This record gives sequence, structure tokens and C-alpha cells, in this order.
Amino acid sequence: MTTLRKPDGTLTSRILETMNTMLDHLITDDGEEENQHRKNIKKMIAEPMYTSDGAEFTQGEIKQTIECFNIKKVTGIDGIASDIFQRIFNKFPRIVTAIYNQCIKTGSFPGRWKTAKIIPITNPGKENSMDPSKYRLISLLNIGGIVLEKFLINRINHHMYKNELLTEVNKASRRKSLKRCSHGGKKIYITGTRRT
Repeated sequence: MTTLRKPDGTLTSRILETMNTMLDHLITDDGEEENQHRKNIKKMIAEPMYTSDGAEFTQGEIKQTIECFNIKKVTGIDGIASDIFQRIFNKFPRIVTAIYNQCIKTGSFPGRWKTAKIIPITNPGKENSMDPSKYRLISLLNIGGIVLEKFLINRINHHMYKNELLTEVNKASRRKSLKRCSHGGKKIYITGTRRT
């Protein structure tokens, strides 16, 4: 970490002060209105919705999704790389499938899978700046959560296309954001939703 200029114009002198300045700039608190909005959403989704799109995940669907991940990516705080997760699935496919299907049945996303390792990255060309805006954050999520997120995104996309809920503009922008993954001669498209 380097010295940063605080909002009052003074410079940070300790690592903790530098980190707090950076975090104050990058992470804002939710306002009271946002908190109430979240409460309303939680209240609305308290009752699970049952649709024909809520079918259980298959072992094949899980295997295809897991095998599409780059094995060279950095891991989340659980330390489990995608190649290790593939081995776990290959050894215990019924157990892993049951875990994901239980998430769908109960409408839950395990808290540990939502926890991210946050890493500040210096923006190109701003290495010598003292402004906190020289940093951007990347979130490294646990592989289990990333897989569930991909399943849910694929299901949502399927529902949107099947029920013709997207305009032509939506469809065109979605096609641009799709990541292609080739698996065993088949082409699988997974929507990219990485948060940076």
C-alpha cells in the first residue's frame, strides 16, 4: 500500500489509515431507503415461487458447468480451485448434485458461498497517484457459489428467452456478453457476471 491523499487534503501516514481511506472511497454505506428496499424484497421473496423452470439440476448440467471454468483462476477464501472442485464432483457426483438441488428447493444461497476475498488492484497509469480512486476492487468468490450463480443465470436466461421477455436490444447485448465454452464437441454459453 502507498500513501494516499485523504478527503481533507492531508496524507495518510500508517497502513491502517491508508486502507481506511481506500475503503471509504470504494465502499459506500447503503442509505436508509436502500435498507428498506432490501427489506421489501426479502418480504416479497419469502414465499418460494414454483414454476416449471424450477426443475432439479442434473449431474450432466453440473459437470458441464464445472468443466467450463478456467483452472488457472485464483481461488476464493475457501482455497478450492476449479480443478479440485471438478475432482470432488467426479468422486461424489450425487452428493454435489444433491447440494445444488437443495439450494433450489429451499431458495437459499449458502452464506459461505457469498463471502468474497476482496483485492485492491491499481488502475493502469495511476500507479504513482495519491488519490484513492487509483484502486479498483476485484472479488474472488468461492467456486461453489460461482457454480450456483452460473446455474441460476442460465435458468433465468432460459426463462427469459423461452417466454420472449427480452426485446431485440436486450437479446443483442446479451449475445455480446456471453462466454463460449466448448465441452466434448458441444458449445455451452455461460453469461459472464464477474464483479470487478
